[in-house]
Amino acid sequence: MNSLMTTLVVLLGSVFVFGTLVGSFLNVCIYRIPAGKSVVRPRSFCPTCGKPIAWYQNIPIFSYLFLRGCCFNCGVKISLRYPAIEALTGALFVMVVWSFGIAPWTPFYLLFVAGLITITFIDLDHQIIPDVISLPGILVGLLSVFFVPWITWVDSIGGVLLGGGLLYLVAELYFLLKKKEGMGGGDIKLLAMIGAFLGWKAVFPVIFLSSLIGTMVGIPLMYFTKSSGGLAIPFGPFLSVGAVIWLFWGSSILSWYFSFF
Repeated sequence: MNSLMTTLVVLLGSVFVFGTLVGSFLNVCIYRIPAGKSVVRPRSFCPTCGKPIAWYQNIPIFSYLFLRGCCFNCGVKISLRYPAIEALTGALFVMVVWSFGIAPWTPFYLLFVAGLITITFIDLDHQIIPDVISLPGILVGLLSVFFVPWITWVDSIGGVLLGGGLLYLVAELYFLLKKKEGMGGGDIKLLAMIGAFLGWKAVFPVIFLSSLIGTMVGIPLMYFTKSSGGLAIPFGPFLSVGAVIWLFWGSSILSWYFSFF
């Protein structure tokens, strides 16, 4: 292995480790934010026995494997989702650095994917998207245009207005037709945040990808749960997945699409 390859492996390995540490913090956010608790104090504790978790019992992924997925103090099983989120965050951080390099805009995309992961799992658990994530996320996305050379302030502001405004119109139209809410305000703010980071040109493709993935997941779920159409599936996770796909492969998707014309 030559020196360049060694440097790359060490760099990406370090990014993955850093991502797992961030993922460990995201687990705290996912658990505490919906409950209105501080994400800083107290330090991590077992939700079953309430005893604090020592630092050596809280090493991302490895502690879970070493403790065989159980609390060190009370022996209660720990959800596999905790190390999965740590690994997912690490993997996405590696993809950000691999795709965009080490540059002034890289931290913004790291924050973007971290926010999407947190939103996804909170929405899956509670069917809410907290404003404390999406609204600051919009501001961070708008600030990113000063560092990202391929997104202008017009693109970013247009993304906020088009993303938020489009879903708002869809929600209002659904309410007029069905006389009930079909899309929450959290989804509207989430798409506005996505538009702030990715620009207005990404809004329609992200909605299309999200709807496609949602349909592919929703139809089998309705079939296996024997639902007659009343199954409530949060849309936030699909918007997040669509945004991640567009972030990493948007240019390739566009090139592939236009190759047919």
